[in-house]
Amino acid sequence: MALSINEIKAGVTILVDEDVYVVIDTEHVKPGKGSAFVRAKMRNLRNSNVQEKTFRGDEKIDQAFVEERKLQYLYKSGSMYHFMDQDNFDEVAISEESVGEKKKFLKDNLDVSGNFYKNETLNINLPFFIEFTITHTEPGIKGDTAKSGTKPAEIETGATIQVPLFIDVGDKIKVDTRTGSYVERVS
Repeated sequence: MALSINEIKAGVTILVDEDVYVVIDTEHVKPGKGSAFVRAKMRNLRNSNVQEKTFRGDEKIDQAFVEERKLQYLYKSGSMYHFMDQDNFDEVAISEESVGEKKKFLKDNLDVSGNFYKNETLNINLPFFIEFTITHTEPGIKGDTAKSGTKPAEIETGATIQVPLFIDVGDKIKVDTRTGSYVERVS
């Protein structure tokens, strides 16, 4: 379905040069001379790159119908990550390229959502906060807050994040998956 420039708003998914984008922000401009146009800030759903594009008033933009499905992470095999579709229990294999940097926060049986366009997986979306167990970190020295107050720690998926000095091996922590940063210790 073709959209006019007046229908381009934040959250709309569109097709530009055979790639699927979600509109993040728009600015509708009506200059004194000439025709109106829209300046749109968009994120590519395949690789998460953000770009700006200007659409003229007479342009028709194709809308992309992106389906969001609930998935559960099962296992990794080679360069493929396997998920179970929670609606029909089918197994969905997603390439390491599509998973991207989110792979460092994937743990068994984690519920995620996946964006699909014409049955092709565009990307997966992790929950904003996930709890992990610390598997390795250096012991903290009591009272040592002269430095920044953090140290590297390895979580159960193998990723390394910065944690406060009082965190020890075996502690459960909450991590913000959008930034990869420590949020709090969980009891």
